[in-house]
Amino acid sequence: MAYAFVASETSVAQQARRKLVERYGEVPPEQAQAIVALGGDGFMLRTLHAHLPLAIPVYGMKLGRVGFLMNKHRIDDLPGRIARAHAAVLYPLEMDVVCAKGEKHHALAFNEVSLLRQSNQAAHLEIKLNETVKLDALVCDGILVSTPAGSTAYNLSAHGPILPLDANVLALTPISPFRPRRWRGAILPHRTQVSLRVLDPNKRPVSATADFHEVRDVREVTVKQSGGPGVRLLFDPEHNLEQRILDEQFAPD
Repeated sequence: MAYAFVASETSVAQQARRKLVERYGEVPPEQAQAIVALGGDGFMLRTLHAHLPLAIPVYGMKLGRVGFLMNKHRIDDLPGRIARAHAAVLYPLEMDVVCAKGEKHHALAFNEVSLLRQSNQAAHLEIKLNETVKLDALVCDGILVSTPAGSTAYNLSAHGPILPLDANVLALTPISPFRPRRWRGAILPHRTQVSLRVLDPNKRPVSATADFHEVRDVREVTVKQSGGPGVRLLFDPEHNLEQRILDEQFAPD
């Protein structure tokens, strides 16, 4: 099997990459049968974004601070580990933004799309689902739409639900909601189109971020799951992504 090795800029990740290349050789990503990513979850997200058009499975090894999407780092038996790995198919969210001055932006997110207030003023947001208004005005610090794979990240920190990988749902989670006081978010069918309109964007500016792609001073944001084939992320069978999501719900802290 031919591999492409990519690594974060840390010295430990770069050193591990050199050792793996010496052991197994390497080819360009376009010619590889699997991409091996060395780093943390942030680097894995960048790898998924960079190589999504290639439709090549990605196998990660943890050499960063956070490794929820990664496997344990071990040089030996890489072909066997990849052959035995379980694949989780991740479908990104598509974010379409119209800014206050009319500019338009498009970006993808494997974890979440989040809106956050840019000033000391709380954000006022209108929420529509499939073109139907569900909340006339949510007063909050922000809101996010999360995939199942991203539900244990920012979404969980904002007290959103952990979603099973095969549940075909998305999480819509407010960030520090003030009004309506009792609204704590919703679990949505994965084909739902979420439209978020910023009320009074000049007085109450809001930014929108798809994973690491941020747009400032937004007026309208539309989020939906991509209709593409997704990307295959490979996990060792003894600790696959579904098991990690299950275990996270019983984590002691």
